[in-house]
Amino acid sequence: MKRIVMSFALALLTLQACKQTTDDTTAGKSTNNALEMQVSGDALKHQNVNPPMLPAAIGDRAAKKVVVHLEATEEEGELADGVTYKFWTFNSTVPGTFIRVRVGDEVELHLTNRSNSVMPHNIDLHSVNGPGGGAEATNVAPGKTAIFNFKALNPGLFVYHCAAAPVPLHIANGMYGLILVEPEGGLPKVDREYYIMQGEFYTKGKTDEKGLQEFDQDKGVDEKPTYVVFNGKKNALMGPDALEAKVGETVRFFVGNGGPNLVSSFHLIGEIFDKVYVEGGSTINHNVQTTVIPAGGAAIVEFKVDVPGDYILVDHSIFRAFNKGAIGKLKVTGEENAKIFKKVQ
Repeated sequence: MKRIVMSFALALLTLQACKQTTDDTTAGKSTNNALEMQVSGDALKHQNVNPPMLPAAIGDRAAKKVVVHLEATEEEGELADGVTYKFWTFNSTVPGTFIRVRVGDEVELHLTNRSNSVMPHNIDLHSVNGPGGGAEATNVAPGKTAIFNFKALNPGLFVYHCAAAPVPLHIANGMYGLILVEPEGGLPKVDREYYIMQGEFYTKGKTDEKGLQEFDQDKGVDEKPTYVVFNGKKNALMGPDALEAKVGETVRFFVGNGGPNLVSSFHLIGEIFDKVYVEGGSTINHNVQTTVIPAGGAAIVEFKVDVPGDYILVDHSIFRAFNKGAIGKLKVTGEENAKIFKKVQ
């Protein structure tokens, strides 16, 4: 009997090892296949859309050459009610333009540094296989443009950010965004998609202190942000800017964390994530309450909304949400369902 059990255990371990080898081989082939994919047809000009919206899904289109234009800017904007800040941005938004391509695409990226900028800027895309993720190829002075090409080899959701010196300052001022490399055939269809990115701001003044605020280097080094926000502004996804959905719809959030320092505990109060693409990669977890997103990382979360109401998005390191601004709202409309949720008294 003992021999039978040992033989069964050995066979099981062998099967698991074979499966792991197969999975690893398949992953390798996926990258190799992407490398061998030939682009076809005319080049596509990438559609730039302001967050929390994003370009349309790729679907099952063939691999293409995709031309992306980004502009680095330094401009004053609203950080909170009555509070302004000199943001550094890609395409004048924090986060920057959501870039959407597919495995096998050849991407031609143009980075222009606006002529009235003070600092040089560049871009490091975590989706790029090459020196500095493109940073070394895109160091660009004010008024100049740099261009480089890369092949999208690995599917997933990736952060991009400025990596010009001093790197922490560029990220802390808002120079980050997300790039999605869809798998061949595209992601499963959903009813709605939104683009959300957490980031921290370190100001000389206290939280909600009025007026133009300057960057505080000491707070940044000590990792003590004045603000922790979604999409570049305290309460950016609240009030008239709340996200929307209808009962019965499936919603997908592309969530990133620009940092530069803190780990996000992303949570939607009143819903459970049916799927979480862990760290923006190929592994999918199911029935998740809160997902951890590291600085410089991302996740894709999907869920079906069952009953109407207001659902609150938070970083569940909860003082950040209710005191520093990492809070938003998803407003769901439609018919009630007493079998799922009912207030008795």
